[in-house]
Amino acid sequence: MPDPGQTREVRPEASLVQAAAQGDPVAFEALVRPHLGMLFRVIDRILGNEAESQDALQDALLTIHRELPGFQGASKFSTWAYRICVNQALMARRKRVRRREDAIEGLMPHFQGEGHQMSEDTVLDWSVEAEALMKVERSELKAKVRAGLDRLSDDQRAVFVLRDLEGWNTDEIARHLGIPRELVRQRVHRARLALRALLPEFSPPERR
Repeated sequence: MPDPGQTREVRPEASLVQAAAQGDPVAFEALVRPHLGMLFRVIDRILGNEAESQDALQDALLTIHRELPGFQGASKFSTWAYRICVNQALMARRKRVRRREDAIEGLMPHFQGEGHQMSEDTVLDWSVEAEALMKVERSELKAKVRAGLDRLSDDQRAVFVLRDLEGWNTDEIARHLGIPRELVRQRVHRARLALRALLPEFSPPERR
């Protein structure tokens, strides 16, 4: 017979969301922790810099905590949190690109509710854990692809990551970024061409 002291109650997601929205830090940790690897991964793929990705994840977790009282449960918590992280990564990427005035032209081929406050130290701890989870995915190919991705423009990198690495379809990307479907397809195509020029060994097939 299992020792009752060694078992832990598994609370349903709705219960955790409700408690976390009311300021329960234990519930928030239980809600977020299983998804940290996924959330950090999408941020890191867009930013390509671990230090910046940790900062962006902290900001995203604070946003998730702040906006949690307004979460209506129309989707899974992980889906909702994932999109917040994508937005945070794109914002961070835009800020970085504005600071690097020569980053694109020099490297690219020439193609025509208010919630309860939470400790930032706690968020940092989770960011570091997420970084540790990411390390198991590293490989030589990933390093090469990251180097190539960092040479894309902000817009091209974003659509390429969402389309070819995260598996979003064209309609989802267009809706989420607020741009026409054809512009999504154009940016993905140009990103693939750029990566093929920069990384000949990395040639993703064209998808319609």
